[in-house]
Amino acid sequence: MKKPLIGIVPLIDRQRESYWMLPGYMLGIEEAGGLPVMLPLTRDERELGQLTDTVDGFLFAGGQDVSPRLYNAPRSPFCGESCEERDEMEKILLSLATERDKPILGICRGIQFLNAATGGDLYQDLPSERPTGVTHCQAPPYDRPVHTVRLLPDSPLGRLLGKETLAVNSYHHQAVKTLSPVLRPMAYSEDGLVEGVFLPDARFVWAVQWHPELSYRTDENSRRIFQAFVAACRGD
Repeated sequence: MKKPLIGIVPLIDRQRESYWMLPGYMLGIEEAGGLPVMLPLTRDERELGQLTDTVDGFLFAGGQDVSPRLYNAPRSPFCGESCEERDEMEKILLSLATERDKPILGICRGIQFLNAATGGDLYQDLPSERPTGVTHCQAPPYDRPVHTVRLLPDSPLGRLLGKETLAVNSYHHQAVKTLSPVLRPMAYSEDGLVEGVFLPDARFVWAVQWHPELSYRTDENSRRIFQAFVAACRGD
């Protein structure tokens, strides 16, 4: 059977003037039966249209902070480096992919971008804007769970995993603040942050705040998220 081709938005290293990729994104997709490819960084709508017609789905990976410009907010002094070229690329890609009903999985920055690009906003820095006792930025090893999330039972992720709570790893300092009016929640952290969302009526547009690409080797639930995404890209 032909494997679904899945495009991953590149990670950007400005200091080294390079594009790069964490192996867990690719290996998690490969293990689930997909064929991952890293995309070029481009804001050319025709090129992105060609890519959208070519691949079967997209993974919006982690990376720099989403620019507050995307959700019309002033920049906090605690907001980290942004890559506005990537923000613009992903905004075009999101529009093209949803028009063609191509599956999308967002991870970490992916949930933040998806929320910001569809009318929500973000906490630019959780420690200064919403401090709690929950560990949202853990120390290594990064595959171990450090807090739990509550899964909504009638959400796609709740139905997939069949659990009320899920232990997750966590490595982020930004998060969903006001949920986009077009997204629906799938999971909440112990301190009430939205940690999983989906786009209703789309074939598969999911995003999670935790890191299945870092825990798929040790965690069956992380593998099942990748498997569901690849199955949607395959057209199952």
